Amino acid sequence: MNKKLKNDAVDQLFDAVLSLENKEECYAFFEDLCTVNELLSLSQRFEVANMLRSHKTYLEIAEKTGASTATISRVNRSLNYGNDGYHMIFERLK
Repeated sequence: MNKKLKNDAVDQLFDAVLSLENKEECYAFFEDLCTVNELLSLSQRFEVANMLRSHKTYLEIAEKTGASTATISRVNRSLNYGNDGYHMIFERLK
């Protein structure tokens, strides 16, 4: 865990997310919390991570998602050298 990230405000945000009970509640909360572009960027990164796990090329990913090669590279770095958050979620979604 990144020590720069850990604080009371982030803890409260994560507690709020953990209290959501269904997709409709997620939509309501995240639409209030994030701009449309922020939410689309988050979902794009998640889609990129899933495609990288499926061994798609950067070109295939960029064409399908519209993500820049910099974004794809950043997500790839997180998949390979991050905190395994993506891996944990993908395992749970199986």
